[in-house]
Amino acid sequence: MPIYKKYQLGKFTYSNIEVRDLLKSWLMVSIAFAIVLGGLSRKFFSSFIISLIVVGTGFLLHELGHKIVAQRYKYFAEFRSFDEMLFLAVIMSFFGFVFAAPGAVMVGGKSIRKDHNGIISMAGPLINVILVVVFLGLFVMSSGFLQTIAIYGVRINAWLALFNLIPFWQFDGKKIFEWNKVVWGIIALVSLAFVYYSFTLGGQ
Repeated sequence: MPIYKKYQLGKFTYSNIEVRDLLKSWLMVSIAFAIVLGGLSRKFFSSFIISLIVVGTGFLLHELGHKIVAQRYKYFAEFRSFDEMLFLAVIMSFFGFVFAAPGAVMVGGKSIRKDHNGIISMAGPLINVILVVVFLGLFVMSSGFLQTIAIYGVRINAWLALFNLIPFWQFDGKKIFEWNKVVWGIIALVSLAFVYYSFTLGGQ
């Protein structure tokens, strides 16, 4: 276990362990998605590049969204990977499915208000929904390999948003649902609509 070192970036803090866990999770989840998209074939490398880009934006920005909002509320907030779940994600990818629970932003330091907890939890899926819109814009304005990236950007971010909105266990959806059921319902319906629409974009 490396020695814990804390750093300051503007108003926000991070640590060497957090950066390590984020990079490890990004790599492992990208591998899992690449196996689902391309299998262990010649398509794996191009699928891995697509996954690095799409998962890099979708996963990293999702977690940073939680962290930034939590630290704005003056809570301690750092990402920690779930190594067993990362291993499971890679194993499940060989069966054509990614169970993406690579880790979470640990929030604490004092008693967390219910509304704060709901808003912090909402930040991640909301960023994925925003990224769906961004990748849809890229899809409209691009062609070829960039358009392929855009299609997967829409699909993966829509799926990540919907998956994280599951309203039980430690998922974001449970905390959002407990805070405001109407807000949860709106984001869940939008995410579900985007998941459905993502599969009309092409035959990729």
